Amino acid sequence: SPCAFSTAAQQRSTGDECGPEEPSEEPKHPLSDCALEHKAIKLEEQVRDLTERYRRALADSENVRRRTQKFVEDAKLFGIQSFCRDLVEVADILEKTAESAAGQAEPSDPNPTLKKIYEGLSLIEAKLQSVFAKHGLQKMNPVGGRYDPYDHEIICHVPAEGMQPGTVALVTQDGYKLHGRTIRHALVGVAVEAHQ
Repeated sequence: SPCAFSTAAQQRSTGDECGPEEPSEEPKHPLSDCALEHKAIKLEEQVRDLTERYRRALADSENVRRRTQKFVEDAKLFGIQSFCRDLVEVADILEKTAESAAGQAEPSDPNPTLKKIYEGLSLIEAKLQSVFAKHGLQKMNPVGGRYDPYDHEIICHVPAEGMQPGTVALVTQDGYKLHGRTIRHALVGVAVEAHQ
């Protein structure tokens, strides 16, 4: 009958709208749950990667900052290195002149001028060494110590009389260090075993 057919059609059409198979209240998502989880995992990996890159960049910039700071500090400390080398030459001349004046100014010598020159040279030498110390320049005193190729230059070998072989027996030219860095090697004679 046509009436029954229309009622069935109405029920089907109203059932299609309200049926449990397709709820109209929930919005449809274009991605499935599996695809969303996969995308979330990818995003977490990207966050980890970017975080690691950021940490590395921070560490690199900190290393560059530290290296630059060390370079600046070294430039401040050792910028006077060549000037110190030149002054050391002057100190050598002054020391040799004072030794020469001391050898000629005997206590019994009636010449007071020579004695005053020696005293003046000794004062200048002491003041020069105090200025050196103030700026980190120190004279090495290697006699009796072990030979060190970083601080000493061997110019001769001497028989070891009362000294252990390999120790510095004499110094012909003083060596100097600026803040612990050798700027002039000491010219030394090293003790060796005497051959019979």
